[in-house]
Amino acid sequence: MKQIIQSFKTGETILEEVPAPQVKPGQVLIQTTKSLVSLGTERMLVEFGKSNLISKARQQPDKVKQVLDKIKTEGLMPTLEAVFNKLGEPLPLGYCNVGKVIGVGDGVSEFKVGDRVASNGQHAEFVSVPKNLVAHIPDNISDEEAAFTVIGSIGLQGIRLLKPTFGETVVVTGLGLIGLLTAQMLLANGCRVIGIDIDQSKLDLAKQWGVIPINPKQSDVVKEVTELTDGIGADGVIITASAKTDAIISQAAQMSRKRGRIILVGVIGLNLSRAEFYEKELTFQVSCSYGPGRYDEDYEGRGIDYPLPFVRWTEKRNFEAILQAISSGNLKVKELITEQIPLEDYLKIYGEIGNSKAIASILTYPKESQLNPAHTVTLSDRAYEASNGVIGVVGSGNFTKMTMLPALKNSGASYKYIASQGGVSGTSMAQKYGFSHSTTNYKDILNDKDVDLVLITTRHNLHAPMVVDSLKAGKHVFVEKPLALNSEELNSIISTYEKAGKSLTVGFNRRFSPHARKMKELVGDATMNIIATMNAGNIPANVWVHDMQIGGGRIIGEACHFMDLITYLTGSKIVSVCMNAMGVNPEENTDNASILLKYENGSTGVINYFANGSKSYSKERVEVYSQERTLVMDNFRITRGYGFKGFSKLKTKLDKGHKTQFTELISAVKNGGNPLIPFDEIVNTTQASFAAIESLKKKSWIEI
Repeated sequence: MKQIIQSFKTGETILEEVPAPQVKPGQVLIQTTKSLVSLGTERMLVEFGKSNLISKARQQPDKVKQVLDKIKTEGLMPTLEAVFNKLGEPLPLGYCNVGKVIGVGDGVSEFKVGDRVASNGQHAEFVSVPKNLVAHIPDNISDEEAAFTVIGSIGLQGIRLLKPTFGETVVVTGLGLIGLLTAQMLLANGCRVIGIDIDQSKLDLAKQWGVIPINPKQSDVVKEVTELTDGIGADGVIITASAKTDAIISQAAQMSRKRGRIILVGVIGLNLSRAEFYEKELTFQVSCSYGPGRYDEDYEGRGIDYPLPFVRWTEKRNFEAILQAISSGNLKVKELITEQIPLEDYLKIYGEIGNSKAIASILTYPKESQLNPAHTVTLSDRAYEASNGVIGVVGSGNFTKMTMLPALKNSGASYKYIASQGGVSGTSMAQKYGFSHSTTNYKDILNDKDVDLVLITTRHNLHAPMVVDSLKAGKHVFVEKPLALNSEELNSIISTYEKAGKSLTVGFNRRFSPHARKMKELVGDATMNIIATMNAGNIPANVWVHDMQIGGGRIIGEACHFMDLITYLTGSKIVSVCMNAMGVNPEENTDNASILLKYENGSTGVINYFANGSKSYSKERVEVYSQERTLVMDNFRITRGYGFKGFSKLKTKLDKGHKTQFTELISAVKNGGNPLIPFDEIVNTTQASFAAIESLKKKSWIEI
């Protein structure tokens, strides 16, 4: 299928051929008929992409600080590689989609095949959208009109936050598309509306509806509003403008009455004057997109609605309200349509988007698009029949992009597939690294006889079932940690592995680092004490890794790295685990904990996994104490020895073992030999991670 994407690295807007999405549980698969280009938002993205690196940095000072912290802990070159990889990530454009339902996922009963719907889907021939971001279109509304649903909801949410009452005077600053829609809805609400914009044609259009126009180029907007309100000032100001200047927020404060309300919907400079807000006791609030539910994983991702008696207007109910307003004639959108452009001619819009005078541009989609979209696209025609080490990658997230694919370079692998959920990120990576196929259906990888090795880097809850599927398909498997999230999943993997006759490797890469190998060589088989500290850094509580059903928490998902590393160094397996965590009543998804490990050979391990440390401090540190000798490894860059004859220091660039791990893995797949990590050690480490959580709950040691 065709989809419009934006490159942050080059600024180029591309109509890309990507695999169509599959309908997922809780979602609706839509064949697009029309989509609306949000000229304000999309112009900002295009212009940001076209700006140079220094300009990008100036626009994101918070990101610059993160980069500087990363340089301190990981070094300049790894940081620069990460930055350029991030900039190279394509961004799908668009969020105002109209089309016909062609597929319904499990758990969706509100929609059926053939329904006409509006959604926040992208500019693509097919989109899969969560059900709470989809709304039915009334029969008397055309597809062109329905394309205004989502962008209209952005303005409506700003109005809901303002809470205007009948007869109040409200100023709308910025009469772009959202501003014009906002002005119409305020008029329908019985408000007196003043519109401010430098484009006279937009002022003239708004005037036809009853908006009082003010052009800042022709008059002093503060004085005009003050005079129009008999010296009182506006009851409310809704800012829908997009500009970098701080003057807009200052003007909004000056033109407001005492205890007035200001709502920001657009993007402007926000250096506020305390005096301007203090003297009038002004209220200022930033509006979040379409309304309650936005960016809430439970609402959007899992389809859990907010109860209407308590949350009257969610983002979906805002969609429905906009459609009702268009249907009743209270919101007129046809006259806002400047042009309708076929998808193939998208550059007529995006090529001159910085200078466009259009109000609303609509993209139209070919009616002859197949109803059964292709889930796999061929990017290059290449034969693999005589090859070994042919790989298929399942997952296209940060680990794949930033770590795995760079580490696989020159490993001897033959690249065939990348599977991704949406198709865009996978296709971009496939093109960059020379994969011949991009897919949204990982089963196509399993069914391909050419593929020897499947590498799984999805969200953690998908690891176990995909491992089982891949082993049953007769593939060697690499899966990024963790292997499983619970004992039931682990037992299923064990049972399948024993019958499969194929290798299974978990991404415990630390044991492949030159630092780990040197430490292992130096300490030998002696009994030892090991302290491993991970200054993991904070991850917000709403991120999926903390969800025990999806991410398994950071102990199961990440601390397992150090359990495996200590197992490697001791040459022994864990027999019992005890974990204590920070706080009076710590939750099972804690990421501030100390884990004690007892090993069969008498060695002990301590893992301090902390998320509350400074990012400027080293991320990982391992100390080994044995036979009056000590090793200290700092962040896989330097290892110092104390009490060792002939060894004092090993210094390298940051090397956590990824490259060595993948080079040895591909060699093993091609040539056979022993597994990279003994399977019983993989199982033991996984069981130990489960035992750590059980220990926290039971407040006792747990035997394995």
